[in-house]
Amino acid sequence: MSQVIALVDDDRNILTSVSIALQAEGFVTRVYTDGASALKALSDNPADLGVLDIKMPGMDGMELLCRLRDGGEKVAVMPVIFLTSKDDEMDEAMGLAMGADDYIAKPFSQRLLIARIRAILRRTEMARDSADSGGSEEAEGQLLDRGRLTMDPARHRVTWDGKPVTLTVTEFLILEALATRPGVVKSRNQLLDVAYQDDVYVDDRTIDSHIKRVRRKFRQVDPDFDGIETLYGVGYRFGEE
Repeated sequence: MSQVIALVDDDRNILTSVSIALQAEGFVTRVYTDGASALKALSDNPADLGVLDIKMPGMDGMELLCRLRDGGEKVAVMPVIFLTSKDDEMDEAMGLAMGADDYIAKPFSQRLLIARIRAILRRTEMARDSADSGGSEEAEGQLLDRGRLTMDPARHRVTWDGKPVTLTVTEFLILEALATRPGVVKSRNQLLDVAYQDDVYVDDRTIDSHIKRVRRKFRQVDPDFDGIETLYGVGYRFGEE
């Protein structure tokens, strides 16, 4: 079945042109001109990925993303790409910190947007394919246990002290890369290679924003969480228990 992309932007010209380009690539599109209508529709029926403009009247992209991330399990993990103002680093950092998977600054290349959409969907599809193995012994053997942290890549589930933590696909990949080898430092570039495997430029500050978001999510279930250590000027590592 064709994958569904939700486009949310108050600029109808952008909605029309991007929708046509995505449909030409085989995607199904749903378009929304405001955050409120998008929230209602996506909460009831999440898309495979959302492309959200930040600057919208009424409910802007930031609030929409926040509401989606606080929604039900399916919509909370829906991958999201933000469309930001050109050279507005604050928008980019805030969007990633709130749980966006990627961002693209306006004006943007439709080819670049489609490339990033495909990259994120491939990662999501890999997680879903693994989940299809369900209760098989092979899937059960893929659990990653690191002290209080348990990661189940086949089901895209994470727990800390037995309490569930909901991560986006990108956040999951970054944490998995760190937890696979506790105590080993991973540079920002190494984590970028894990999270963004295609030949698409992403600034290394993107990793900092994702790490902050992951820490914030874990501290919602454990205020004393300090499992991810920062080595300034070097990178990050998962602390050994």
